[in-house]
Order: sequence, then structure tokens, then C-alpha cells
Amino acid sequence: MSSDPFIHASSYVDDGASIGVGTRIWFFCHVQTGATIGRDCILGQNVNIDRGVVVGDRVKIQNNVSVYNGVVIEDDVFLGPSCVFTNVINPRAFVERKTEFRPTRVCRGATVGANATVVCGHDVGEYAMVGAGAVVTRSVAPHALVLGMPARRVGWVCRCGDRLDFAGRSETECRSCDDRYASLGPEAIQRVDDAEAPSVASMGEDQ
Repeated sequence: MSSDPFIHASSYVDDGASIGVGTRIWFFCHVQTGATIGRDCILGQNVNIDRGVVVGDRVKIQNNVSVYNGVVIEDDVFLGPSCVFTNVINPRAFVERKTEFRPTRVCRGATVGANATVVCGHDVGEYAMVGAGAVVTRSVAPHALVLGMPARRVGWVCRCGDRLDFAGRSETECRSCDDRYASLGPEAIQRVDDAEAPSVASMGEDQ
């Protein structure tokens, strides 16, 4: 059962920020004016949420993460320790570029691993998984597992987070939760046993 938000005494929540019920904000965090954080979220130590940022429900943001203006975090997202977002593609200390922010969206259920970097202007698709230390320089398809610098797709993951193995077949079943998926070609999969409308994964080549 949800309760009022918990905000540790060492953290600052500016006037005009909105914090959902059941959310817990731990040590040395700063939630700035105009930010919106949903229900039942967890913000670990030293998290900064910039002005105007929207964070969905049941999001877990681990230690030392800054979510900057222009970044949207949807429901059920996991942001690993010290992962990094940007909002300007060509920053200079002596050039003002606040009107040139490029939007980034981390979609429902996705994971961004520890120390990974998401370069601005790209989306991380639903239930995708960005491996620890990866550098995302193009949009990531739903359910894609991406690793490396720059990040490249090396496989697919289930909604539960376990890796899927098609082994040349057109369909496969998750070994952990029994969800079934169909291959729609080399760069797309579809969850086939969702009671709701299935989501289609498509590996965009956004540069």
C-alpha cells in the first residue's frame, strides 16, 4: 500500500517539484523546480533530477545519476549506478546551447546499466537492456540487448530481463517466465502472448 513520499533530511526538493506517493528519496539528492517524479520510485544516493524532467512510476534510479532537462524516463525503468545522460551533442563551456537540447526517452521497462552513457537525441526502447559501460550513439530497439562502445545489438531480452535464444527459429520462449516471442526479421521481434496489443521492436538506425 503506497504512502506519502519519504525524503531524507540531507536531500533537497525545490518548490514546484512534484513527488508521487510511495516514492523514496535517499541521501544527498536534488529534485529541481518543475521536475515530476511518479509513484513508488526509488532515488539512491546523490541523484540529481533537473528542471522539467518527467520520471514515471516505479522507476529505480541508482547512486550518482543525473537526469538532465530533455530526458524523459517512462514507467518501470531501471537506471544503474553512475549511468550518464547528455542533452547537447557538441558542448562548449563558452557557447550557450540551452535552445539546442536534443530529447532522449528511456521507454517503459528498459534498463540502462552501470556506467553506461546515452548520448542525447536517441531513445532506449521498451524493455531494452543497455549493458554496463556501453555508449549509446543510436536509438535502441525494444527488447534489444546492446553492449560496447559504441553500443551494438548482440541479442534480445525478455520483459523479465533474461536473454532470448531464437537459435535460427522464428519463435522462442523465455526460459524464466515462459513469455513467447516471434522474430520479424534480423532486427525486430514481437511479443506474441501479451493480453494487450503486442509491441513491435524495430531497430532504428538513428544516427
